Amino acid sequence: MLVGNLGELSPHEARDAADFVASMQQLKKHTGLTYRQLEERAARNGDVLARSTLADILRRTSLPRPDVLAAFVRACGDGRRLDAWLEARDRIARLDTVPPATPAPETEAEAEAESPSHAATSTGSPPRRTPVRPVALALALVVPLLALLVWWLLPDDSPGAPTAAGGTSPAPADGWVTIRSARAPGLCLTDGRDRDGAYASAIAALLPCAQAPVPRTYLEPAGAGLHRVQWHHPQEGRGCLAIMTTGPVKGMLEPRDDCGRATLFRLEATASDSAEGFRLRPVHSGRCIGIADDHAPEGAEAVEERCTGAADQRFLIRAG
Repeated sequence: MLVGNLGELSPHEARDAADFVASMQQLKKHTGLTYRQLEERAARNGDVLARSTLADILRRTSLPRPDVLAAFVRACGDGRRLDAWLEARDRIARLDTVPPATPAPETEAEAEAESPSHAATSTGSPPRRTPVRPVALALALVVPLLALLVWWLLPDDSPGAPTAAGGTSPAPADGWVTIRSARAPGLCLTDGRDRDGAYASAIAALLPCAQAPVPRTYLEPAGAGLHRVQWHHPQEGRGCLAIMTTGPVKGMLEPRDDCGRATLFRLEATASDSAEGFRLRPVHSGRCIGIADDHAPEGAEAVEERCTGAADQRFLIRAG
């Protein structure tokens, strides 16, 4: 029997291999299953997951093989999010393979001079040091500062881009939230329908918050400052918002079961509002989420559109 809500456990919160293994430990804890039971469930799924191997993996702080991870996630009953687990593992594996920076020449010279082997073979002459030319040192210090100053002073030509002040606003808290229209804070982004009747399934629309207690919205961190927007419905279960790319409601958002293929959003703090004002920018396009009818927003659909900085493209993200 599963213990707790798997939807609240995100592998993307892991920052390194040790964190990732800790997430696996939490997943096992949520299932309430023993190592033997997980081995048996994996076998029923057609996977091989020896309990001794799993116990060893969960004791270490290194990443498991992808096939072992997949067997473990499926045995834990979290197969719907297998892509998310594999993506998080691959991200950490790529970070672990980044080569270390090459030491500066003078550091190498100092290390060589101070090493025991060098001391043993020294003829008594003082160690040679790589000279640092004053002009080169000045350029190395001044050029980055000039580049930073130019970047700060030049305006951003992209529509609706934040100023330096807006870019430093804190990100919203992860977890359970409400996403409200900044123009009409009494309206929440929630389960709605296409007003033209061209699409029978649920889409994201603005409805009165008091009349839309479900689904609950969960802001899931996906690493690198990105987020997924989850909806948790008591009957339909969990879905993650994704922008539709074809059909009569192209550009609108719908909840999908496969959160690994849902849209990733960058939450960009606006410059003209308080810290809780944000634009939702899909990473794949760099555009903005706005409202199809900002003059009569109640019931209007959320839609991907060109960033304009208009009020209908700003949202309040509050814990709740």
